[in-house]
Amino acid sequence: MAAEGHGPTAGEYIQHHLQHLTTRTQSGIADFSLSDPVLKLDSLFWSILLGFLGCLLLWRVAKSVTSGVPGRLQAAVEFLVEMVDTQARGIVHNEQSRKAVAPLALTAFVWIFLMNAMDLLPLDLVPRIWEMIYGAAGHDPHHAYMRVVPTADLSTTLALSVTVLLSCLYYNIKMKGLGGWIKELFSAPFHAHGFMAVVLAPINFLMQMIEFVAKTVSHGMRLFGNMFAGELVFMLIALMGAVGFGSMGGVALWIGHVLAGSAWAIFHILIITLQAFIFMMLTLVYVGQAHDAH
Repeated sequence: MAAEGHGPTAGEYIQHHLQHLTTRTQSGIADFSLSDPVLKLDSLFWSILLGFLGCLLLWRVAKSVTSGVPGRLQAAVEFLVEMVDTQARGIVHNEQSRKAVAPLALTAFVWIFLMNAMDLLPLDLVPRIWEMIYGAAGHDPHHAYMRVVPTADLSTTLALSVTVLLSCLYYNIKMKGLGGWIKELFSAPFHAHGFMAVVLAPINFLMQMIEFVAKTVSHGMRLFGNMFAGELVFMLIALMGAVGFGSMGGVALWIGHVLAGSAWAIFHILIITLQAFIFMMLTLVYVGQAHDAH
């Protein structure tokens, strides 16, 4: 983490925590190189693990559900399922589609909530454990990178939004037919007839493509931006505590670090829940729009 002979500076500390464990030595926030693709192993590991745990949790609750007075966990899951189903009924009016869209939205909410919640772990807890494991394996612990919040990785959030895009394309074709959807691509939003329909067809197609791209990019960027900013705030608060702990007159600063960290963690609970809810709602809205004719 630090150069040999001295502790890490603030810049080195933050830079270390922003590095991913990848199949390459260095990678940026997002790397889409086709000639030499990079896999962010930490984002993949934690997202897959949390997705599995989320599915396991829902499966265990469904398996042990009772008709009497529910336990706290069952009540929470039932509330969540009812909430998602209510939102889906108000947005996706096709009952057959809701059988797949509502579980998709529920999965998105639970999965993203769990990935966001990794931000509440002590900042250096998992990276320190990984450094010890990495060092014990004979490697340089200063290069033991580990980021535990998958949604603070743009690659992860864009992958989620692209999945929603594919769902939208599927329902566009399913509900309107391939021919009907292609016709809509060239006729909406500027509906015209005769010669003007031919003139406006390329413009309509361009507007449709811009809409699809804008929805997908903004869908993923919104989640990434909020979680990345939250992660940076935790790093700055940790640095404030490190300065206070390492100086004789920094007791007040260290106490401020504890108070600020606790306050931000409590507030961050609202953020991680709200961001999961917003992503879920936009998923329902975008898929619902795929059912409607322009």
